[in-house]
Amino acid sequence: MDHLLTPETRAFRDEVRDFLRDNLPADLARAARRATSVFIHPDISLAWQRILHARGWAAPDWPVDYGGPGWDGIRRYIFAEECARAHAPSLAPQGLKMVAPVIMHYGSAAQKAALLPRILSGEDVWCQGYSEPGAGSDLAALRMRATRDGDDYVLNGSKIWTTHAQFANRMFCLVRTSAEGRPQSGITFLLLDMATPGITVAPIPTLAGEHEFNQVFFDDVRVPVAGRLGAENDGWTVAKHLLTFERGGRYAPSLAAHLASIRAAAEQTGWLAHDGNRERLAREAIAIDALRAIEIAALEGSGPSDATRPSMLKVLGTETSQRLDHLALEMAALWDGALDDAPDAIAVAMPRYLNNRAGSIYAGSNEIQRDLIARVVVDQAA
Repeated sequence: MDHLLTPETRAFRDEVRDFLRDNLPADLARAARRATSVFIHPDISLAWQRILHARGWAAPDWPVDYGGPGWDGIRRYIFAEECARAHAPSLAPQGLKMVAPVIMHYGSAAQKAALLPRILSGEDVWCQGYSEPGAGSDLAALRMRATRDGDDYVLNGSKIWTTHAQFANRMFCLVRTSAEGRPQSGITFLLLDMATPGITVAPIPTLAGEHEFNQVFFDDVRVPVAGRLGAENDGWTVAKHLLTFERGGRYAPSLAAHLASIRAAAEQTGWLAHDGNRERLAREAIAIDALRAIEIAALEGSGPSDATRPSMLKVLGTETSQRLDHLALEMAALWDGALDDAPDAIAVAMPRYLNNRAGSIYAGSNEIQRDLIARVVVDQAA
């Protein structure tokens, strides 16, 4: 990154560091260090979002017209790196990073005016209604029906693995409005209120005993047609636009921070004395540097094409994360003290390992991402 910095961007980096030093509460940073998932409890993430919102920094990727800071790619990357180094809590991505860009692109003027300010401030907490018991990576197989009745759609069915639905007051949801033609052709994208009668949220405990996932049931739930994003039966197009934001992004800053925590744990457990372990840490550092190079190349307009970059980053980012979790778990096996007294990486090693196993499955499994990359490469070579 240093070769991209100018006197102006170095000054910006110093400004961010000063802000984090003066405004990031120690209890929020500790909670972030011991988080077991990117989906941090709203008590933590929303508290930090309010602090950032007061500074105008809650949505680094948003344009100025919608309340963002209007930063260029280099400044956004600097901000991500400095937040990761300071262990600032990650903000819930469903609203700020996933549905908001889609609302900006496909939403009506009324939808933008009503929804975007509340996403920015954290007044609305969103969840994602995509997967179903019979439709996961094969999302086009979804069956939850939405039948048009006047000015409403009537929804019946269920969504599953719905992260933080127990906290959300809004959902963006894919529903089936037609059974004709290709499966992708009969899907519609809806925005709905979680307080609507007929919605029931049932918890799904994780292997780590945490309540992150849910199944959401819909029984004659009426959603206004005004809540539709894009055209009826064209929700697949809207969903593909959203997935570029869910799969892509900046993985290297948080992975580098996690590796630093693992190094600290390694020093305290004797793990480094085992043959080959220093080299294993070095290999992961190299992998993160390579991932950072891909991300920074995008800022310079070079590197992998836009068609393959989100899939490539998703594969490399999630699989590097899983390897780091495995190393932390090995170190945890050597710790013989209380977990409360353990280094951060060890204290949450097991729940984080279990939680992040899903990283290579959600947002389209990594096998599917490799297939997408291969298809683009073959098409370009033809």
